[in-house]
Amino acid sequence: MSIYLLVISLLFYSFWNIYYLILIIWVAFVDFSIAHVIASFKTARWRRFFLCLSLGNSLTILLFFKYGHFIAENWAIISGFTLGSPSFWGQWLLPVGISFYTFQSISYVVDVYLGELQPEKKFSSYLLFLSFFPQLVAGPIVTAKSFLPQIRRPKPFFSSPILFAVFLILLGLFKKMVLADHLAEVSDLVFLRPSDMSSRALWIGMFSYSMQIYCDFSGYTDIAQGAALLFGFRLPENFRMPYLSSGFSEFWTRWHISLSQWLKKYIYIPLGGNRIGPSFTYRNLFLVMAIGGLWHGASWNFVIWGMAHGFFLVAERWCGNRFVLSVGIFWKSFKILFTFLMVSLLWIFFRSVNLEDSLCYLQGIFTKKDGFLLPYSYEMKFMYCFLILLFGHFFGVRIFKDNQQLIHIFEKMPNSLGNMIFFAFSAALCLVVIVLLAAESKPFVYFVF
Repeated sequence: MSIYLLVISLLFYSFWNIYYLILIIWVAFVDFSIAHVIASFKTARWRRFFLCLSLGNSLTILLFFKYGHFIAENWAIISGFTLGSPSFWGQWLLPVGISFYTFQSISYVVDVYLGELQPEKKFSSYLLFLSFFPQLVAGPIVTAKSFLPQIRRPKPFFSSPILFAVFLILLGLFKKMVLADHLAEVSDLVFLRPSDMSSRALWIGMFSYSMQIYCDFSGYTDIAQGAALLFGFRLPENFRMPYLSSGFSEFWTRWHISLSQWLKKYIYIPLGGNRIGPSFTYRNLFLVMAIGGLWHGASWNFVIWGMAHGFFLVAERWCGNRFVLSVGIFWKSFKILFTFLMVSLLWIFFRSVNLEDSLCYLQGIFTKKDGFLLPYSYEMKFMYCFLILLFGHFFGVRIFKDNQQLIHIFEKMPNSLGNMIFFAFSAALCLVVIVLLAAESKPFVYFVF
């Protein structure tokens, strides 16, 4: 089945831009070959040389296509010399999913270098690992150690829990089409011209985008996980109710989990982690989050967003047990609300077109400002989506103690004909409701990363 999946995945990618299909094949070929070379050498110097060669190839491609224009602009400001004209950089489209598949390929070569993984024998399997279509465009980031064994031991088609896979796909469609796309109408209007909006509209727009990006990205992840399950593959969990976090450290164990774990293993720990001392730990946290911000896009807004998260992580670690103000549910509730508010404020930098708009937005929020009010229908959309998410989180926390419990429920459900017919009818009904309630279709937020 892996050959068929590989053909489907490559065709899927070629529909966007057939020329950039060469790019992902090149990255796969280089790292597949270098991993075998690294494993064949016993000398540390040569192993490091080929590791650097692999990293240089992947990072050069990533820097050129994703950050070339950004580097050229800032280099011109600093030095006065230009690195290519704007028309030169403008002709290059950002290859879809490049941030995800380059990170996956880097992790594979590093794991082989560290001796944690044996090189993959089949190039077709490795290419499928990088190009697997359900998660190629927007993740989650999968590791070779978890995915390649699934390719080597394929399961029969539709052998996984079908009911759970369909449930995940429907849940993802609901999050995206019903919640995220309706919220996008609100946030897009507010962020279009924040200088003209009233403070009330700015607050609603900020919280609207905070909920939109969660529903959009986690919705895509649910669809990707469900689609992968139909083919017998399990993708890693990427979200775990992040807005119930009681601090930034907890938030990054619940939000974009695959990226957090990648940054921790391949950047934070090699920098020294928390082994050297408090000062180096703070430095490493700050640097890793700045890099994580820059990974999202070539803009100072993303760098500031990442550094701000790094600042809060450093502040939390520094405070530690120095300030124990209170315990109990009220103190925890306050921390959850505070974390959600700070995360939502930082999303302003993430969503705004430029730094000027971000600062204008923040100024409008913290000063009483007159301006355009949102239409009543938009405010109602915001409230409906907020209440649905609030109920969904409450239901999830109260009913399911952990995410695995839901999987076990579906896996233990008997696959009798009656159950299958009932579930098929229910799924079809849910799909009709989703389509009827769907807003105007919007592209997934993380497609641009």
